[in-house]
Amino acid sequence: MDSDKAEIAAVAARLVVEEGLDFGSAKRRAAKQLGASARQSLPDNESLEKAVEEYIAIFCAESQALELASLRTLALRWMDRLAVFQPHLGGSVWRGTATRHSDIFLQLFCEDPKSAEITLIDMGVRFDARLVTGLHGEKVDALSVQAWCEPLQAFIGLHLLMNDRDGIRGAVQADGRGRRLRGDARALRALMDNEDHDRK
Repeated sequence: MDSDKAEIAAVAARLVVEEGLDFGSAKRRAAKQLGASARQSLPDNESLEKAVEEYIAIFCAESQALELASLRTLALRWMDRLAVFQPHLGGSVWRGTATRHSDIFLQLFCEDPKSAEITLIDMGVRFDARLVTGLHGEKVDALSVQAWCEPLQAFIGLHLLMNDRDGIRGAVQADGRGRRLRGDARALRALMDNEDHDRK
């Protein structure tokens, strides 16, 4: 990675960690802050994720570990509540780079997207519905909830993305570094247990 891209990645990493920006927004704002030309190519997501990991390790390793554990516990609670839809956790909460500013993204798999809406209504949960880009680039329904996280004393954005039941096969593919992009509740519990063990 050339020096300009590295500088953009470093600034973008701070924006991701400190402000909870998504990768695309963070890269664009970082480039603008640095006065990069419109022709300047931006760092790829893998480079930015490495920069985020480095930023966390230097500036907030202890606090981030506690925040991540709180977010994963909250995600697991919702995965258990929505178990009938075979939820899979992705994003920074799954990858381990989330902070208190990060949202939780769950992929749900069901025959009818309306069934998830009905489940939330039956639970008495308020949500906003919208269309977002799904696992394979197609538009899918998403339900967004503000979920209270007691340890963080804050509401966390929880986004439930609806997928066809058969789409679950593509949910557990690996990224460029050979890591699974998502995991179900069992995988998340194993991940949390392993990290607890490593800290002891």
